[in-house]
Amino acid sequence: MRHEKAGRLLELARMLAGTSEGLTLDDMAERLGVGRRTAERMRDAVRDVFPQLEEVDDPPTRRFRIPAGLDGLFQAPTAEELAALAAAGEVFAQQGASARAGALRSLEQKVMSATRAAARRKLAPDLEALLQAETIAVQAGPRPFEDEAVLSAVRAALLSMRALRFRYEGGATPGRVREVTPYGVLFGRANYLVAAEGDGGPRNWRLDRVHDVEVIGRPASRPEGFSLQDYADESFGIYQDDTEDVVLRILPASAEGALRWRFHANQRLEPQADGSVVVRFRASGMRELAWHLFTWGDQVQVLGPARLKALLIEQIEIARRAHTSGTVVAGA
Repeated sequence: MRHEKAGRLLELARMLAGTSEGLTLDDMAERLGVGRRTAERMRDAVRDVFPQLEEVDDPPTRRFRIPAGLDGLFQAPTAEELAALAAAGEVFAQQGASARAGALRSLEQKVMSATRAAARRKLAPDLEALLQAETIAVQAGPRPFEDEAVLSAVRAALLSMRALRFRYEGGATPGRVREVTPYGVLFGRANYLVAAEGDGGPRNWRLDRVHDVEVIGRPASRPEGFSLQDYADESFGIYQDDTEDVVLRILPASAEGALRWRFHANQRLEPQADGSVVVRFRASGMRELAWHLFTWGDQVQVLGPARLKALLIEQIEIARRAHTSGTVVAGA
């Protein structure tokens, strides 16, 4: 128990050293999953070990931080942390996300170079064992386009709050030069720039269709209060269209799997008396949702909306025609 308490105090110290604005007592309590009084006692204990802990006035509250960071003695990574970092880089590499894979490999090298030699020697056997014992299962799916030059330009525009200009080989007029206000980037099965053109609202621009991108001098910032996460949560996957109330019924045979499945960030799961599960959420992107529901076979029933049911039936009919047309495949 004493070791556990020491670990929790070190965890809090790392939090306080990793913030420039500082944390309130409520912040500490929330992050550590404890009550406010416990957070207060832990803060006092951290102050005894790290007297450089300082208070920052932020009426009506007070914030606390360790401004100079922690000595490397307290920051040595574990074999599990380094293995997770390497695994995350491998996932990105397998997905074709070369820019982010490279960033994680660079971070891994920096962490190792900042770790004391004695700690590296101690870590090496366990890290090697974990890397040999754990791997990433390759899943079928598209490899998203990720060009480091395009991402660098987008990020530069976002950080400097400047507009972007590029030639877009998509939409109704391929090859047209666009000038947009960037809002952010959505990473997924395909990567998209979220940006607004002119006085319009945000829309998605596929990064693999963005060419000759440049940051221009015009100031451009996303509207105050805009949340990229909220924008992403409005859709199922990437596609944005009319937002609708979705109601699905998962049959009893697959109910256990449904309870562990994430259909949507804002889903509500309702176990039924007959053993089935009703899933409710509000989203756009009905076509992409219909494609996903194919993977559930006969274990899902669409209760609403009617448009989703019609799209699913339409996709089923397209698949049926493709496999019953009498076409003979060469070599079959």
